[in-house]
Amino acid sequence: MFDGLDPVILARAQFAFTVSFHFIFPSFSIGLASYLAVLEGLWLRTGKQVYLDLFQYWLKIFAIAFGMGVVSGIVMSYEFGTNWSVFSTKAGPVIGPLMAYEVLTAFFLEAGFLGVMLFGRSKVGPRLHYVATCMVALGTLISATWIISVNSWMQTPTGFAINAKGQFVPAGSWLTIIFNPSFPFRLVHTVIASYLTTSLVVGAVGAWHLLRKREDLHARKMFSMAMWMAAIVAPIQIFAGDMHGLNTLEHQTPKVLAMEGHYEASPKGAPLILFGFPSNAEGRVNYKVEVPKLSSLILRHDLNAPLPGLKDYPRDRWPPVPIVFWSFRIMVGLGFAMLGLGLVSLLARVRKRLYDWTLLHRFAIVMGPTGFVAVIAGWVTTEVGRQPYTVYGHLLTAQSHSPLAAPAVAASLLAFILVYFFVFGAGVFYIFRLMARTPVVGESEPTHDPARAAGITPAPAIDAESGGRG
Repeated sequence: MFDGLDPVILARAQFAFTVSFHFIFPSFSIGLASYLAVLEGLWLRTGKQVYLDLFQYWLKIFAIAFGMGVVSGIVMSYEFGTNWSVFSTKAGPVIGPLMAYEVLTAFFLEAGFLGVMLFGRSKVGPRLHYVATCMVALGTLISATWIISVNSWMQTPTGFAINAKGQFVPAGSWLTIIFNPSFPFRLVHTVIASYLTTSLVVGAVGAWHLLRKREDLHARKMFSMAMWMAAIVAPIQIFAGDMHGLNTLEHQTPKVLAMEGHYEASPKGAPLILFGFPSNAEGRVNYKVEVPKLSSLILRHDLNAPLPGLKDYPRDRWPPVPIVFWSFRIMVGLGFAMLGLGLVSLLARVRKRLYDWTLLHRFAIVMGPTGFVAVIAGWVTTEVGRQPYTVYGHLLTAQSHSPLAAPAVAASLLAFILVYFFVFGAGVFYIFRLMARTPVVGESEPTHDPARAAGITPAPAIDAESGGRG
């Protein structure tokens, strides 16, 4: 049934599906962990119950999102072995230790404090509990740091040599590998994206409850905090994205040319193509709408600066331009929509209509999921734009895969799709149910009552006064 399909394409589709599904949860939990730390810190500083209520409200949602992120991430480590064993063998001496550092630092830090954060507020005292919350938030950031370092090395590899077996091995300082040329830009861009994604979700939930009850203090507080975050972070993210783009132009020029749709060189200033339909086969963008010389201004800060074209590079080294072209526009378009939401919220705040402007609240609800869409679109731009390489400029994707049989890969891909949508769909549905519930005064922490498991029933507590006698 699947014998006629390309097993490499299927393996790429499988990894794209699992990693895209996975990153939905870290992009939320990274920002939400920091938001929880802010809420608990404000409660400790001010003593206002509303901050503690919101902390407990979002803590339940964080627990589910964090758990699904961990589970969905485990799958990818197996895919490295089953589908990409050649890549693992050749790049393992470099990326293996980096991924191990993520486990030894971030994962152990999160595992050590997560239980205290979820269930220990009444056990350890408020200040120590706040330390646990901060450690979990720090762990999510450390985890992002190591993973982005690994992926950035694949984009802009440095600090390595290739041994007689064709393996990438460290050469010199590990700092050169970790802090490769694209790493700082990509880390900042990714972390800010997580914060922006979280602020949009929190803002959408707050707006939803404001539409139901304008006077709800909890809804007002979370909506106000989210809109401040969107208004401040969205322009910073656009600036960070611009800096990341300039770095990419320097180190991965064909990727940027694919993003811009430039097949032909522009010796006297390149136009910015707003829309169009790129065709690798024809080597041009059909039905394009463009602004003269604006691309050169953005990429070179000079209207007349020359830019190369994809035709200056071998055709077999071009990325799939239509995918990169459109995913980039989705990401950028949503980024400016987020900026618009932040600016409109500032206008509403100045006019003292932040809590009763129905149009703004509906706008915020519509924008709620767009952070996830923008994050996925950004990763598609990055990963598809790196093609045809796994390690840019050194190891082709066509040389990185395991000996694969198309039916086996197709069957596992279908199994992943079914299981993911069933299991994680149930988790997302439960998160929506929690979000739909209005926060209340005295919000409780997640329950941790013992439950019957494996046929064992916990013994009842011993009555101290009776000494345990019946």
